[in-house]
Amino acid sequence: MTFGQNSDKPISTKSTIKSASVAPNFYPQALYQTALVSTDNDPDLTHTIEVDPNKNYSVWLHFAEIDPSVTDVGQRVIDISINGNIVYLDIDIVRIAGGVNSALVLNTTIPVSGRILTITLHPTTGTHAIISAIEIFEVIPVESKTLPEEVKALQSLKLALGLPLRFGWNGDPCFPQQHPWSGVDCQFDNSSNKWVIDGLDLDNQGLQGFLPDDVSQLRHLQSINLSGNNIHGPIPSALGTITSLEKLDLSYNSFNGSIPESLGELTSLLTLNLNGNLLSGKIPAALGGRLLHRASFNFTDNAGLCGIPGLPTCGPHLTVGAKIGIGLGACVAVVVIATCITCWWKRRQNIIRAKRMAVRDAPYAKKRTHLNHIQMTRHHHNGHHHEHTRTAVENGPPLLV
Repeated sequence: MTFGQNSDKPISTKSTIKSASVAPNFYPQALYQTALVSTDNDPDLTHTIEVDPNKNYSVWLHFAEIDPSVTDVGQRVIDISINGNIVYLDIDIVRIAGGVNSALVLNTTIPVSGRILTITLHPTTGTHAIISAIEIFEVIPVESKTLPEEVKALQSLKLALGLPLRFGWNGDPCFPQQHPWSGVDCQFDNSSNKWVIDGLDLDNQGLQGFLPDDVSQLRHLQSINLSGNNIHGPIPSALGTITSLEKLDLSYNSFNGSIPESLGELTSLLTLNLNGNLLSGKIPAALGGRLLHRASFNFTDNAGLCGIPGLPTCGPHLTVGAKIGIGLGACVAVVVIATCITCWWKRRQNIIRAKRMAVRDAPYAKKRTHLNHIQMTRHHHNGHHHEHTRTAVENGPPLLV
């Protein structure tokens, strides 16, 4: 930013600038640590820029009183005019900003009919004008000229991939034509009379999210390049519905799971880079068969992939039903084994309990036999022979007396 030969001089400070990176400024502190001050040759600072005619322009003026000769309110007051019309009167930077070394931002929108936009800072108190920076933006009317479902899909992609704020991605992705969204390529679709998305180029942007199914709503895509990020999760099978896709580069990310069979339906696909991920399983047969037909596919650096020359041979492939059957069979086997072990353990406890009872009851039985023997002997001495014989028969074999 210059104001003409010998009409300004630069000054700077190492002091901390207050309110530089907080609302409503949000600008780096370094922006306000330098400034241009008018000279004795011309007390005014005048900046002229060529613009497109019949447009509106948003003008941003940045100030901070870093001149050591100004220390208090009222020592420097400036009028600001644009194309000869005063838009700000009696601007006292120290008073409005709240002190020296404090940031101040002024913004206004100016309609310009010609090709020149001139900003003039005229000091009314003090001998010199001062400014840190000027920003001029063309005001673009908000219009929706991109196919609505594709705008919605891009907004979903923005959230899922965690696109940083520097990407913007606000308003219409394709309009105005000279300012499409960063990483988005557009073309006009005559059938819908709308702009559509035909390319995504977001490689090496530090993205760490996942690829949503909504990407399939970008049905005019011819190229997707998301390589060199840290995108995780599975590759959406919905990608197989973008029939116009010619290039798909998902290399050097953290995609996992298997390669969707649906990618084999992309008959226009000429380049497929899935190398450098965490993919596993068998390469879909439809993709493997395309390697001989002008297609350039790269599946390397995926430790779990198999099924084509250059990759490990795949083992027996089980269908989902077979895997479920094996799982159910294993569960039944575990239940049967557990039941058998439980029954054996209970039977063993019963046997042990019975043996303990037999051992405990044995002395009692011997004692009863001995008592009967004594009783029978007494009856014999009293002459009751028949009683003795009957008792002996009832309690065991005859005893010899």
